[in-house]
Order: sequence, then structure tokens, then C-alpha cells
Amino acid sequence: MTQTVTLQYLFDPLCGWCYGASASIKALSKQPEIDLQPMATGLFSGTGARPMKSFAAQAWAMDQRIGALSGQPFSEDYRTKVLGSEDALLDSTVATRAVVAVSASTPDRVIDTLAAIQSARYKDGKDVTSAVVVAGILTDLGLMDASARLLAADDPLLHLVNTRTAAARDLMNAYGLQGVPSLIATVNAELSILDASALYSGPDNILAALKLA
Repeated sequence: MTQTVTLQYLFDPLCGWCYGASASIKALSKQPEIDLQPMATGLFSGTGARPMKSFAAQAWAMDQRIGALSGQPFSEDYRTKVLGSEDALLDSTVATRAVVAVSASTPDRVIDTLAAIQSARYKDGKDVTSAVVVAGILTDLGLMDASARLLAADDPLLHLVNTRTAAARDLMNAYGLQGVPSLIATVNAELSILDASALYSGPDNILAALKLA
């Protein structure tokens, strides 16, 4: 009997390194032996948000490194409309709410949702700090309930976001994880922290570490 591996994936929707890992994460999510559990940390939401222009040049340089390692594109539209915007924020509040709203109604669509938000930002240069923009992305994915909840920002959703992100950060603190993306694997009740940098070269190294390759 094949052993199911639980793989907890800690991320922030506006993390460039998480975007770089997205193709591998999507591939891992399709592995029948892996129970992939995406966990939004809220790293860049609330007090973690900051003005984009204060570090735009540094962010673009890092993005080029991520692109070179992962093959993920960072477009000129992203550079000019997101990094180059005078009033843009690095603020994942809305995107995190969207991901959690989807997890509550259609949990098997979370990875698709995350990828669509990332693509809208890094490829299309869209403002994914806007609830209207992100709700439109959810609608395009056919996720009408999550789209409506995002726009309504109802108390149960906000409570669920706070609960889920707090649990993710507690997990990071418990295992001394310093940032995202992070991967925690559990096999036969044995927990291990995987090297998330392996994600940038495809899923094979992660599968090998899990003895699934």
C-alpha cells in the first residue's frame, strides 16, 4: 500500500520566491501520493505590508534572480505598473483573504487560485492588492462564492483568515522557519523540513527527498 505524504506548504501570495516555486508546487499538488496542504502565512499583510517604491529596485533585482533560477517570467508590465507605481503597496491582505475564502468553499482549487493571482501580478501587472481586481480573478475561475465573500469581507471570513494565518506562523515559529516558501513533510508520523530551494529546479528533487521519485 502506497503511503500518503502530508506536505504543508507555507507561502504568501505576494512572495516572489513563492511565485518562482509555483510550477513545482502545482506539479506536486497533482501527485496522488501527496496530500498538499497550502497554508497562507499573512507575511506581507497587516503590519507586514509596506510601500513598494521604498524597495522597488531591490525587488526587481531579486525578481531577476528568481526568474533565472525558476524560469518564471516577470514582465515589463509588472515592473512599470506594480513596482513603478507611486502609491503601490506590498500588501497581501486581499490576496490572502481570497486564498482562504477559496479554501473554505473549494479547497481543491486553492493552488489554481494562488497561481492565477501570482500570474495576474507578475505577468499581467495587475494590482492584486485591490479586492475588486482579485474578486474578478476568482470570478474568472468560476469561484463565485469566494469572490462574493472577498468583496463582502464578512466577519466569519476575516476570523478564518486570522485563525489560519496565525496557525501557519505558529508552525513556522515552532520549527524555526525564517521565511516562505517553506515545506514541512510528514511521512509515517515522522516530520521533516524540506529544502524549499529545490522547488526552483522542478519537483523531482522534492519527490526524491520524499522517496517518491
